[in-house]
Amino acid sequence: MAQKSKGRVSEETFDDFLAEQGMLKACEDHAVKELVAEQLAAAMEEQGITKVEMASRMKTSRRQLDRLFDPSIPSVTLDTLRRAASAVGRSLRIELV
Repeated sequence: MAQKSKGRVSEETFDDFLAEQGMLKACEDHAVKELVAEQLAAAMEEQGITKVEMASRMKTSRRQLDRLFDPSIPSVTLDTLRRAASAVGRSLRIELV
């Protein structure tokens, strides 16, 4: 069995790696959208709201609601997020960090 050579451990973070690969922004966007979708789904489940009812409260189609929950579709407007939050009795808060 071959021995692994002991080398210096890189102090590069995973974010650094993603940035070098040009993927950091896309990964962050995907993660944020996934978190928002999970929070909305949890609120809907707590309140017993179906997707059909949610779409009705948002004054949109079920198809549009499905796009909101699909993290592979990055384009969601602030208006859509606000309407979704309002439909489950929540508010949308966005901050710069």
